[in-house]
Amino acid sequence: MAKKDVVKILRILMKKTMKMPLPSVSQIQEELDDPFKVLVSCIMSLRTKDETTYPTSVKLFKIAKTPKQIANMPLAKLKKIIRPVNYYKTKAERIKKISQQIVKDYGNKVPDDFDELMKFKGVGRKTANIVMTYGHGKEGHIAVDTHVHRLSNRLGWVKTKSPEKTEFALKKVVPRKYWYWVNELFVRYGQNVCNPISPFCSKCVIEKYCPKIGVGKRR
Repeated sequence: MAKKDVVKILRILMKKTMKMPLPSVSQIQEELDDPFKVLVSCIMSLRTKDETTYPTSVKLFKIAKTPKQIANMPLAKLKKIIRPVNYYKTKAERIKKISQQIVKDYGNKVPDDFDELMKFKGVGRKTANIVMTYGHGKEGHIAVDTHVHRLSNRLGWVKTKSPEKTEFALKKVVPRKYWYWVNELFVRYGQNVCNPISPFCSKCVIEKYCPKIGVGKRR
């Protein structure tokens, strides 16, 4: 697909998704503007719905706002606070460990370097890209989750089998100035219109541009 068509679709989605709910991590970033809170909420969001992640994140940050505060929090208390999210026990252990590392090795500040973020156990490429993009406001990153991976393949922009491969493939297709917006646009649209199963093709504003690759039943 030509880059001009990619840009056209992204611009259409920008207008269409404006009134759709923000992803939980984007809400946290917009309201609290703190890379640490973006990092923690992103870890909690893994395999957890936004309607659970957001209020749980808000609850936690009312009690502990900084890496030091979470590093010093008893693990049992942290587990209790974030219990609504899936895999809360493992996530609590990782959040506490990462907080301790941030305090000890990074002067109480989340590193603004992708490779340094990847050193934290429990932080993969998606989380590191989200922190770099939405936490630190850095350009040059595309955060790819299941929505971005799914929509990119349905649109025929990429032909990939994993989010990591999608990330690198998208960088060849999407003009760099739009990288920042890809995750937020595709997550919002993927949650509300282009669902994993039975997407709403009948009300899709980019339907005529979409070859619907891999789409079976649709609405």
